[in-house]
Amino acid sequence: MSDSKLDAEQELQIEQRGSVLWLTINREARRNAMSHSVLAGLQQAIDAAQSNRSILAIVITGAGSKAFCAGADLQSANAFTTDYSDPTGHLARVLRSAKASHIPLIARVNGACMAGGIGLMAMCDMAVSTPDAVFGLPEVKVGVFPAQVLAVLQHLIPKRKLAEMCLTGEPITSAQALEIGLINYVSYESGLESLDSKLQWLLDRVLDKSPAAIRRGLYTMKKAEAMSFEEAMSFTESQIALFTLTEDAKEGQKAFQEKRKPKWTGR
Repeated sequence: MSDSKLDAEQELQIEQRGSVLWLTINREARRNAMSHSVLAGLQQAIDAAQSNRSILAIVITGAGSKAFCAGADLQSANAFTTDYSDPTGHLARVLRSAKASHIPLIARVNGACMAGGIGLMAMCDMAVSTPDAVFGLPEVKVGVFPAQVLAVLQHLIPKRKLAEMCLTGEPITSAQALEIGLINYVSYESGLESLDSKLQWLLDRVLDKSPAAIRRGLYTMKKAEAMSFEEAMSFTESQIALFTLTEDAKEGQKAFQEKRKPKWTGR
């Protein structure tokens, strides 16, 4: 086994728990800062999951209780790139893979979520946080700017709040993150037990639904996002017929008529 592959396996834990794939950044001593092997592992795991019909959701989190992800590892000599001649960076590849994912991504924010870590969290479809977590884009404090993160934040939170976070570099609380729509839910109490309870509550509300509808639905949502109104209407008009042709759609309507729970095939 090569050293780079060994590093990736040590720094990113990949575990399938039932129908949920857990991707855990395992660099607690570095506040789960992103290394290039972590980013490569995230991209590969998200891409590989797309062809695995047994995976119905993906959870992304960090090890321990201090940090979800502190962003790029500034202790590294090559924190932001390993090859300036390469037009695509590792973080950009992960964000592209997340954008193309037809499996719901859920961020389990177990602590500080900073810089590129906000990019990883924001690329997810939903996010649950502890009440103690903080969120920030401190890049201006070290002479850079959260450029790639803008791609996933500019349509997620209000423009003026995004400008404030980028230009001041100052963090916000989980309550503020919830208020501006950066996250979906905050767990009721501090601690991982409360966080996991809220996460499981959200997962349960996803996992009992039609996998086929969610898979094709995410595709439709993400494609329509960048379209004008008329383009989106034309695109979704063509998509709605395809939804009704799936086995899950037929089963769902039949179960509704028979007043029973549907038995999804995911097709």
